[in-house]
Order: sequence, then structure tokens, then C-alpha cells
Amino acid sequence: MTVPDGVLVDLQVLQRDPQYQEALAAFERDYPAFDVVSLEQLRAIEYSRLDAQGHVYLDYTGGGLYAESQLAEHQALLRTHVLGNPHSNNPTSLAATRLAEETRARVLEFFNADPAEYAVIFTQNASGALKLVGESYPFQPGGHYLLTFDNHNSVNGIREFARAKGATLTYAPVLPPELRIDATRLEEYLAQANPAMPNLFAYPAQSNFSGVQHDLEWIARAQARGWDVLLDAAAFVPTNRLDLRQWHPDFISLSFYKIFGYPTGVGALIARREALRKLRRPWFAGGTITIASVQGDGYYLRDDEGGFEDGTIDYVNLPAVQIGLRHIARVGVETIHTRVLCLTDWLLRHLLALHHSNGKPLIHLYGPADTVKRGGTITINFYDPDGRLFDYRQVEAEANQVNISLRTGCFCNPGAGEKAHGLTAEDLAECFRREERMTFEDFIRVMSGKVKDAVGAVRVSVGIATNFADVYRFVRFAETFLDRRA
Repeated sequence: MTVPDGVLVDLQVLQRDPQYQEALAAFERDYPAFDVVSLEQLRAIEYSRLDAQGHVYLDYTGGGLYAESQLAEHQALLRTHVLGNPHSNNPTSLAATRLAEETRARVLEFFNADPAEYAVIFTQNASGALKLVGESYPFQPGGHYLLTFDNHNSVNGIREFARAKGATLTYAPVLPPELRIDATRLEEYLAQANPAMPNLFAYPAQSNFSGVQHDLEWIARAQARGWDVLLDAAAFVPTNRLDLRQWHPDFISLSFYKIFGYPTGVGALIARREALRKLRRPWFAGGTITIASVQGDGYYLRDDEGGFEDGTIDYVNLPAVQIGLRHIARVGVETIHTRVLCLTDWLLRHLLALHHSNGKPLIHLYGPADTVKRGGTITINFYDPDGRLFDYRQVEAEANQVNISLRTGCFCNPGAGEKAHGLTAEDLAECFRREERMTFEDFIRVMSGKVKDAVGAVRVSVGIATNFADVYRFVRFAETFLDRRA
């Protein structure tokens, strides 16, 4: 494969480039809060593989990166402990149980949650946490499931549980171009709840599509009107502080690998104990019961977190969660937050400044053009001088050639994407009238010609180890599309 002209792929060559040095000096002058020295030290010690292999990693919304010290500490723990299945009282089981309970306590401490108010339930990931709520929430006729257009598909999927149990289903819209919640409409929908019935309101603290950070004040406002609140925090907590003594959602879903990369396959549902008592599990499994009988045809669920942890928890990897949280605490959530905002602001300004020779913009942005109430996720599409779209798959293929990892597609967030691309209910209805299964390629074909934009887009996101060289190289990559024809 050929490398696009103008893209510097070797870090040592880049650092000797006068244009890069000038840009770096300007960045340091414009963003004095960004501590370049401490980040480069962190990157050299904990994330050296990025520069050693020439990676530009810009998919932190997809998954975080682990530090080398996390691996070393976890490996040392496994070498010096003998851990057994915690569903017993033998020495190895008790050792695993102790580490698991330490991890629960560490999670609560990280989010400043009162153990008397909140419980931590370990799941496979954020989707597993959301499914626990969806299948167990007491939806019924007269009750309500309210969610926003801007939600991950794992939140959208809860609607199938609500619909099957006869609850009312409502989507609150978001408004282009920034894709923020339509506050007036949401207030109207919140007022429709019958407080005597089960009502669940779900929304993301930060959009995994646009980077918009939706106001956490909706939590208390919804609860005051008789709603339980499910906060999807998966995209928010890697770079922002979620203080559960300030904010009190009933349910919070998250994946730990999004925060610190390792281990994958472990997430959590953090739930208010009062809200947890409302849930009714549709089945029981090993580990969730105090007793079950075949001939007696009955069972009793445990009344603590264990009643929601099906089977055996990932007891070998759970200690790595504590290790990861300690790593983030050492770096500092506020430090990460500041770093991400500086890099995001620079990226936004320089991407939006790119114009073809005829004055037409290269980039179309979906979401806020500044860093007010937004995170480090930037979603864009590329257009040629005639206003024709570069297929996002082509952009990704060319990024791959220069070792830039980004994300393309719909990002499992169809509602925000539909609003961003101007798709209407009428446009989409025909896709779901057919009996046979539709593939994504079929969907693109059907939507072709209905809207100016593609069905998908290009997403870049920054995180704990992103440095100025990463965002600079991406802008240089974007410049290779200037004055080209799609």
C-alpha cells in the first residue's frame, strides 16, 4: 500500500519537521493548561508501544488503552496468589472473594458513592448491565419507558422488554446541528409519567456519536416527576469525573476497558439499593440464589449484589479492575479531562479550518463545534470541492495505510445518526417492512439518494495517552483529501 503524500508516519522524522515544531510551539502557547512534559513521560513509561510501532490511536470511545504497569501488577498478583471459584469457603475461594469485595469497594470509592446507597454488580460489559435492568425492570401497562434519540443500541434494546410488557415507549428528540436534547420536548414527556406506575428514563451522560455531554441535572428533574433514571456512563467516565454524592441516578452502566483498557470482559451496573429492590429477575442461575429445588419447584434469590451476578464472576480478572482504577487515580481524572479538552479544541479548530481551493469546506461536523459541554469524540465526514462525499470506508482504508486507528460506520447509535444525516421516519420505514433480514450493505443501498450524507461517518476520539503528535498527524492526513475528487 502507498502512503498518502504529506503524511509523516515516522515519529523521529516528524519531530525534526520545522512545520511540526512550529505547530507544537503554538499549541503549547495557546493551551498552557496542557502539561506536555508529564504526558510525554507517561507515554514513554506506560504506553511506549504506541511510538515504538508508529501508532496513532484515535478510538478511545471504542476502547481505552492499558498501561504497562497494569499488566505487570496483575501478573505479579496472579503469580503470588492461588485463587479459586468464590462460590465456596475454602482458602482459595475466600482469597478470590476478598479480592472481589475489595474491587467493589474500590469502584464505589472511585465514583465517590456511599456504600449504604449504592451497590456494584459485575457484568460482562455495559451492555450486560443494561440488559440486567431491561429484563428485570417492572414495565407494565400504564408505565413508561422514555429515552432519547441519542442512545447506544444497548439502551435502545431495552424498548423490546418494555414493549413486550405493555409499557408506553417514547423517544425524546435531539436537535441538529449540535445534537443536544430538545429540552422543551423532554420536559413535556417527563410530565406525562404516572408516579404510581413504574417509569424508566434512560439517556447517556456523553454521546458515543457526537461527544455531546447531556446535562446531568436531568437526573433529579426526572426523579422529581416519578421516573427512575438509567444513566449510560460508558463514554463519559473515561475522561470525566462522575461524583455519585452529587448526582444520584438509579442505575449506571459502564465498561472498565473503556476507562483503562484492561481487563476486557468486565463491566458494572452501579445501582441505588432502593432502585435495585424494584427489579424482578426473569430467571435464576448459579450464584444468584440462596436455595433452589427441583422437586419443591421453587427458589429464593439472594437479596444482595449476588442476586444479579449470573454464574461465576470473572474472579481472576476482577483484581485488575482495582489496579486500573489506581492507575487512573495516579494520573488524575481532572488531568485527563483537561488534556482531552485541549486536544479536542485544537482538533475542532484545525479540521473546520480546512477548505478546498474553491473555498468549500473539507469537513462536515456532527455535533458541537466547541468544547462547551462536550467530550473528546469528534464525528465528521469528508467532502470534495464539488460537495460530493468521500465514502467513509475509503477514508478508513487510507487511514489504515498510515497506521491511524479511527472508527467508521454508525457507532451503534442509530438515533443520533439519523438526526445528523437528516433521515426521516418515512425514509426508514421501508427498511423494516420486508420479511428477510437486511444487512448494513443493503441498508446503505436503500438509503442511497435519499440524503446528501452517507449513512455512516468517521469518528476520532482522544484519551489518556493522546499527545499533540497524534492529533497533528491526523490533521495532516485530513489535508491529503484537499482538492481531490470523490
